[in-house]
Amino acid sequence: MNDSRLVHVALYDTLADWEIALVTPYLRKNGHRVVTVAEHGAPVTTMGGLRVLPDLTLAELRPEDSALLIVAGAEQWPTRIAPFASAARRFLDAGVPVAAICGGTAALAAEGLLDDRAHTGAVPEALAATGYAGGAHYREADAVTDRNVVTAGPTAPIAFAREILAHLRVLDENVLDAWFRLYAHSDPDAFAEAMAAEGPGEAA
Repeated sequence: MNDSRLVHVALYDTLADWEIALVTPYLRKNGHRVVTVAEHGAPVTTMGGLRVLPDLTLAELRPEDSALLIVAGAEQWPTRIAPFASAARRFLDAGVPVAAICGGTAALAAEGLLDDRAHTGAVPEALAATGYAGGAHYREADAVTDRNVVTAGPTAPIAFAREILAHLRVLDENVLDAWFRLYAHSDPDAFAEAMAAEGPGEAA
């Protein structure tokens, strides 16, 4: 049975760390464990220069242990992210959701996982360059969720976080709406209700 509190984050050199910078804290604040996964066990350096020691290797990653796989962008994504696109296929086959942003969406497209799902990404041309067959399902939106796949473009990490928090039902709908208005639009009227998103802290 899937662990409803365990979220796995794909990790590779030049990971676009800002793309997951908002969603991971709010997963942890609301009872989820965030576990990083790299192709190998060596430390990884993100695009922002953070040196991260992965928790797991890709060979140890099992969909049945997870509630979600997050795949963010990176430089040279075809080589760095491709192994995680294969893992994403295993997750989806097992009924476990996958969330991808920026180069992560291109990797999923190249794997054929967006051929028949509504999705978004950087621009249609970038996904078309992967040779995928899903161009008719591209949507002009910050983030899209369809059949267990969340996608977002590189300029939409807040919308990406919102879709993940909604899909996992991490926050009450009203709290999530206030949270999004606070972070996406700096709406001061949303502050008090958004504070409910701070949660009790990381799961044990």
